[in-house]
Formats: sequence, C-alpha cells, structure tokens
Amino acid sequence: MDPYLAAVRNYWSLLPAVLVAVVLILVYAVPTLINPQWTSSIMALFRTAPLPVDASEAETRRAAGILGPQQIRSRRMLAVALVAGALVLVGINISFNREAVGCYKAARAFGAIDGPDAKDPCVDMIFGTFIGDGRGSSSDKPHQPVQNYQLVKGKKPKYLKWIQNAPKYDDADLLIGTGIACAGDLRIEEQEDKILVYVDVDTPCPAESNASITAFKLKKPLGDRKLVTVGDKPMTEINPDMDSWFTVLKKLATGG
Repeated sequence: MDPYLAAVRNYWSLLPAVLVAVVLILVYAVPTLINPQWTSSIMALFRTAPLPVDASEAETRRAAGILGPQQIRSRRMLAVALVAGALVLVGINISFNREAVGCYKAARAFGAIDGPDAKDPCVDMIFGTFIGDGRGSSSDKPHQPVQNYQLVKGKKPKYLKWIQNAPKYDDADLLIGTGIACAGDLRIEEQEDKILVYVDVDTPCPAESNASITAFKLKKPLGDRKLVTVGDKPMTEINPDMDSWFTVLKKLATGG
C-alpha cells in the first residue's frame, strides 16, 4: 500500500454506503448462521414459477425451501464468507480513514490551512520536501520564524508511511514543516547550545493549504539543546499521529 491508494479513500463520505452494505449482509448472514432453513423458507415465499403437476418429492421440497444437510452446510459457509467480507469492508474503511485523518492532523499541526488540498491530505496536503534539506548559507536580510517541530524518536510518526516523498525514519532526527513556497529557504543551524530554525526570506511566508516536511539529521544527539527560531524564541514540539483503530471505529459508529 502507498499514498497513491488515496484515490479510493473515502474520508467518511462512503460511510452510508458501507453501512447499507454491512446491514444487508448481516440481515441475511446472521439468520442463516443460526438456522439456514429460516432464510430458505422466506425466499421460497417469493417463488413465482408454478410447480409442475407431476413434480417429484425432491422438486416439491426445493420449491418449499426445504434444505438437505449438504445445502445447510453450504448456506452456512456462504454466510460465514459474507460476514468475513463485511468485516474486511469495515476494516478497509477504518484503515483509509486513519490514514486520511492522520495526514490531515499532521498537515494542520505544521501550519497548513483548510483548502482544496484537504480533500486528499495524504497526497496533496502534506509531503516530504522535494527541494532543500535545511542546510545552506544564510543571507543578512531579516528572517521569518518557524513555530513547530517534531522529534523522530521512540514512537515513530505513522503518517510518514502514507505521504509522498516521505523521509525515512533512520534519516531524520527532526521534522520541520513549512508551506511549499518557503520550503527551499528553510535553514536549520546546529549549534553547540541550541538548534536555530528559520526561513531565510524577508517577508512572511504565505498561508498555504499544504505543508512541506523537511527531515534533518543531527550531527550529534539533541541532548539538552533547545530548538529556537528568530529572536531565540522557543519552538513548540508537536506529536501529531494517526488515531487508533478503536478511536476511528468509535467515530464511524457515532458519526463523530
């Protein structure tokens, strides 16, 4: 699976269709699992073809919906397969929604605003920086601050698995997010007593509906060093991540 599966993500919009499909499956499958004869007898009520006058006993039993032992086993196996299919359908729905919500939360945490890109956040709203790695010379002009950062340690951010051009966990100690217009001008200076992060432009970066994530590998462990931005103002550590399966299942069940 990869970010290009986003074309079939539903972002809750397929929930009514999923619920209808699951309910229809369960309406048939649950009674069939308990007693296949129930559903067979009910379906026999809708038989419209007339029974031949010289019908055999077997044909009469089939017309009445009476099942034999082998047919009962087959119906139960079909019901089990349908229930398994319903569970898979719900699982796919939960999985895609976890990805979408996780990417959206991360993009918003790094400063992206709501816009058309939010329709498909894992592809359009957040991605790894294509040009620039935070290194490079700095000009003498005024710099623009960067507010948030994320440390890649311990519990690794799951949303990175689903975005385009995602940095590898082993290649990143810090994740810094900016809009795409300023991503190439991001500068990260590793000093002895601090990590200085800023955007090397003299005008504020425009508000954008996407976030470009720059991964930075430290030369030595962060330790007690603080991350600061323009004017030595402390940056804010964030930890956006995907909701748990239980949380998304609860939202699906309650519509929250």
